[in-house]
Amino acid sequence: MNNPNRYTKVAITLHWLIAIAILFLFALGWYMNELPRGGDKVTSIDLFDLGAYTWQLAEAATPRTFYFNLHKSIGFTVLLLVGLRLYWRLMHRPPALPDSMKRWEKAVAHGTHHLLYLMMVLMPASGLLTTLYSKYGLHWFSVPVLPGLDNAGLRDFFVAAHEFSAAILITLIGLHIAAALKHQFIDKDNILKRMSF
Repeated sequence: MNNPNRYTKVAITLHWLIAIAILFLFALGWYMNELPRGGDKVTSIDLFDLGAYTWQLAEAATPRTFYFNLHKSIGFTVLLLVGLRLYWRLMHRPPALPDSMKRWEKAVAHGTHHLLYLMMVLMPASGLLTTLYSKYGLHWFSVPVLPGLDNAGLRDFFVAAHEFSAAILITLIGLHIAAALKHQFIDKDNILKRMSF
């Protein structure tokens, strides 16, 4: 039975998995773009040079190539999880917003959620298209998925689209977090309990 005051456990799990993965992808995207092109190929990577975990590679690659492939693999996984999240959302009605919220606040909340869903699809989709039009294609954790079409013009277009969608998504995530904190600490309406385990 669904609790009308809370999201389902599946929805909660998907929400937090996707949130953590997206935030990690932002950090990884920033990190990997700072790495120099070229360099020596290696068969093991000290993950983020922290000394905490060494990733053994099936075949030698430069650190930049490794991190780009990791970013693509996690991004593709996020796209699949978002698809599952959208399906689950369509099949399960979310809990109603509190009556204490003003009408305009509810409209902004619904609009922001719809934009978040849209950007959670557009951002990884633009990344997938960037990969498709590169010469490398998509390898999902070393498993070949899509060959590269090697079209530099389309690749560059989707790179720009991916970066633009990232800027919009991080802004929406910031608004989403700010609204959640406002509800928790100013309004004190316990709205965060709807998305907690």
